[in-house]
Amino acid sequence: MRFLFLIGFILLGYSSKAQLSAMKGKSSYNYWINLPADSILNPTDEGSKPPILIFLHGRSLSGTDLNKVKRYGVISEIEKGRQIPAIVIAPQVKSGSAWSPDKLLILLQDIQSQYETDTNRVYVCGMSMGGYGTLHFIGKHPDKLTAGVALCGGGKSSDACNLSKVPLWIQHGTADKPVPVSESRKIVKAIKACDGSNLIYKEIAGASHGAMEREFRKNDMYDW
Repeated sequence: MRFLFLIGFILLGYSSKAQLSAMKGKSSYNYWINLPADSILNPTDEGSKPPILIFLHGRSLSGTDLNKVKRYGVISEIEKGRQIPAIVIAPQVKSGSAWSPDKLLILLQDIQSQYETDTNRVYVCGMSMGGYGTLHFIGKHPDKLTAGVALCGGGKSSDACNLSKVPLWIQHGTADKPVPVSESRKIVKAIKACDGSNLIYKEIAGASHGAMEREFRKNDMYDW
């Protein structure tokens, strides 16, 4: 149910070149989309439909220049050669705005209407403001998402019981100043008060806010 569904594909890799494209004015957000090999986009049976992975960036990558979204995270990893045989979506939020779970749902549904995807494998990950966005998206629409990873973010206590229904991996550095680790601790406590069985929480000793970006370069998140 978790990212394990995705890692089997990642470890195998594909020789066909993925297709990274910028999409503007097509949905609620402008976004990057990375399509996997053609064989994955033309499934022959239910089990071969591709999953969707959504990456939500932090505040520093906000704006109207989509190239900013390539600076770190999943799209940066793809450009460096990481094979992710899923439909990867990386939207961009405008400066001064926060992630809207309803707009993200519209984007997700737009992609699902364009491609035959596995609706039981929809993943979201994000860092900083994207970490908040990840938890708010899942918290409002837990029935639409399969699992999520939130780095150095936080969440709304009112979302906690919905968040407890979805497998989550929350991570935070203890030396984070822009978003103190107390933000993750608060939402983790609230989730555990509902049901913590789907939650993994990890604090990284001495890690600063920016240092958490390294998690996207490791296999751990994708393996999970």
